[in-house]
Amino acid sequence: MEKNQSMESNTCFCDTGLLFENCCGLYLNDGQKAPSALALMRSRYSAYASHNADYLMETTYISERKYYSKPEILKWAVSNKWQKLEILSFTENAVEFKAYFLDSDNKPQVHYEFSTFKYENSAWYYLDGKFE
Repeated sequence: MEKNQSMESNTCFCDTGLLFENCCGLYLNDGQKAPSALALMRSRYSAYASHNADYLMETTYISERKYYSKPEILKWAVSNKWQKLEILSFTENAVEFKAYFLDSDNKPQVHYEFSTFKYENSAWYYLDGKFE
């Protein structure tokens, strides 16, 4: 085992309790497509936690990408310490969740979102979200 790597760090960021390689790692590292909107949402949370801005841009619906900046996504992902993902509800194409994190001042924060997703060309994409 590499230095600074504990067993806990191998557990997926998205709180399924599965190993990263058997969960979101399949989509972030192995190039598999997330099989559902919920799996995509979980993998996008893991992408924030692992600072994978490329994946976040690639899984955003193409017409929406112009509203996002990869450097800004990366900056936000890196400046926060991602703590936990809580799924509140989900349907085939929507996920309501809370993402818990510590901001750059180490203050606890909660990001609430009701996200919608679109299935096109055999892949799920993040379309948009409503925030509180």
